[in-house]
Amino acid sequence: TISFIMNHPTVLFISHGGGPLPLLGDPKHAEMNEMLPKIASKIPKPDVILMLSAHWEEDIPTLTAASDPPLIYDYYGFPKESYEIQYPAKGQPDFARKLKEQLQKEGIKTNLSFERGFDHGMFVPLKIMYPNADIPVVQLSLATSLDPEFHIAMGRAIRKLPYAGDNVLLIGSGFSFHNMKAFFAQPNTDITQKNRDFDNWLQATMSSKDISEEDRQKNLIDWNEAPSAEFCHPRNEHLLPLHVCYGAAGRASDEAFSLQILDKQASMFLWNAAQDNCVEQAN
Repeated sequence: TISFIMNHPTVLFISHGGGPLPLLGDPKHAEMNEMLPKIASKIPKPDVILMLSAHWEEDIPTLTAASDPPLIYDYYGFPKESYEIQYPAKGQPDFARKLKEQLQKEGIKTNLSFERGFDHGMFVPLKIMYPNADIPVVQLSLATSLDPEFHIAMGRAIRKLPYAGDNVLLIGSGFSFHNMKAFFAQPNTDITQKNRDFDNWLQATMSSKDISEEDRQKNLIDWNEAPSAEFCHPRNEHLLPLHVCYGAAGRASDEAFSLQILDKQASMFLWNAAQDNCVEQAN
């Protein structure tokens, strides 16, 4: 038998705010702008970042495989400087290829894209967390099925990648609340209450040590049964990066953060890197 240490990535789910607003000095993103660098300072500086953004869906999960992906300014109607933001992070094609092999080994068909760039779900938070853009990044798309169980399985497969000596940070970049109409509506007690009810459920589900992993997973799969779930997420693409994060971590979060973004209660969750002692039978 061979015994070895298996490193698992640091895992972080973030609420990434509205378009480029966090980078434009918007006061309703002040808490997010403060919190992201604080979280970055708590974790070892990664060698590579694997980023899942709510703003990229493909029928077959797809990885960015270019060594210099361009930025995609996938937002509309913002000031001119929003379309001049620079974040010249490199890609990491070898890591993308390794990850594709690992996902396929776990039965998850995966594509590589040499054309796809980095969207704002990647570059807005990373410009705040790691402003030097000196960490290579690979982006992984969501699957258009938006199936919660599938995205948890995708996270589990990521967890099994042999990260030999690599210090990997997996970031799920979404938003714990994503009802566009409610963002633009006049604040009222009904919206505030629904936002709070769902966010409190989410905080308890992700951080409570009293919930078994079987129940935590069931809660995430049946997320739409949570209080005001479908009001807070009329479509679940901003929640699913959390499912991938949970699949990769497989336990309650080590730290849960609560903050106001765009006058809404929002959440972020951190799982510190873990190590498993693995034993394999030699052939």
